[in-house]
Amino acid sequence: MAQPIRITDLAAPILTPMQAGAVAHGNSAPASMTVDQVLDAARAATGLSDFGADDFRARLGLWLQSIAEDKGLTGFGRGALFADCVRLASNRLKVEDLLKRHPEILDIKIDRPIIIAGLPRSGTTHLVNIISADSRLRHMPLWESQEPVPSAADIAAVKRGETDPRFVRARDGWGQFEAILPHMPAMHEMAPDHTHEEIELQSIDFGSYTLEWLSRPHRWREHYYATDQTPRYAYSKKVLQILTWYKGPNRWILKSPQHMEQLGPLKSVFPDATLVITHRDPLAVIQSAVTMLAYGDRIRRNPTDPHATARYWIDRVEHLLRACVRDRGIWGEHQSMDVLFHKYMSDEDSVLREVYRLADLEMTPAAEAELKAYLAANPRGKHGRVQYDLAGDFGVDIKQLRERFQFYFDEFPVEHEL
Repeated sequence: MAQPIRITDLAAPILTPMQAGAVAHGNSAPASMTVDQVLDAARAATGLSDFGADDFRARLGLWLQSIAEDKGLTGFGRGALFADCVRLASNRLKVEDLLKRHPEILDIKIDRPIIIAGLPRSGTTHLVNIISADSRLRHMPLWESQEPVPSAADIAAVKRGETDPRFVRARDGWGQFEAILPHMPAMHEMAPDHTHEEIELQSIDFGSYTLEWLSRPHRWREHYYATDQTPRYAYSKKVLQILTWYKGPNRWILKSPQHMEQLGPLKSVFPDATLVITHRDPLAVIQSAVTMLAYGDRIRRNPTDPHATARYWIDRVEHLLRACVRDRGIWGEHQSMDVLFHKYMSDEDSVLREVYRLADLEMTPAAEAELKAYLAANPRGKHGRVQYDLAGDFGVDIKQLRERFQFYFDEFPVEHEL
């Protein structure tokens, strides 16, 4: 059994030579980033020019302004976010170009998707990857989420019998990231073939809370809170239709923690979905999430300031949970269920069977074999287990924090873990 991993330098990182090299290389990133710079780079990368509806430009501008106002970002952090913006704008160009050539894509039905919501670090990733092993369902692996529309060169390579270049790029990119931050897979593996969150598709419309995982974008967060996200969910559905057009089936397994605070827009866009919400002690969730973020901050931020990271995400998790408690009734019991983390961990098979029953999806012998094969190949803790210390590493008063989340414990009887 692998030794437990204890990261002791979150506040004052001792950089490895590879980490120091990444930070030094990132210092060449542009000091300022504009909407025109992003869009010009996307046009140059794709040879396309039509971005579709122009309303996204204002949201992109807010992203860039929020990044500029986050003074703690290193050049590496800014440069990585700029590259993400260019990738997303490039994806948008390819989405709009494909839909102009094949408008029939928008007639494709997304049939009764199974959607998993729940706090980050509450078992959503594990659950979605298990169910994704069922070949009767369509899922979106990381490599496909990063580039949902292949270029002509990508298509030609696949026709020649080569591995999809999008997979290769995702594998190489995340492989390099994990080489720089070797403890990251123990906290949240990003294998290119594992199922990723569909809010990545909302980001092509410059929506979602994705930016918050890579910076502290206060301006963007306030805009996001104040704005109806239904159009962003509709945009993601449009990209799901594209992915279904490339390869079925048209019944999807999806997941994102963000859905907890967007239960209304989610229901509006996917009215026939089956919703599964996982629930876990929010203190354990926060402890795990902020440790992962603080570890990655050694190349993104200077200073890293773990206490500020904890403050930001305590607020963020509270918003997710208050919205969930407020809006949970939007989804009736005939198409939704709540899963307590400790019960899922102790009886995984029963939870899976209940999900299948609710979704009216037969647990056939073939499906059961596929799920068991995934579990056998992906045991929990295969990359090691990280030891966490929310009080010691982040200065959090555990008793006060537990009182702050009493409203959630009153609603969902999760087991206390801290």
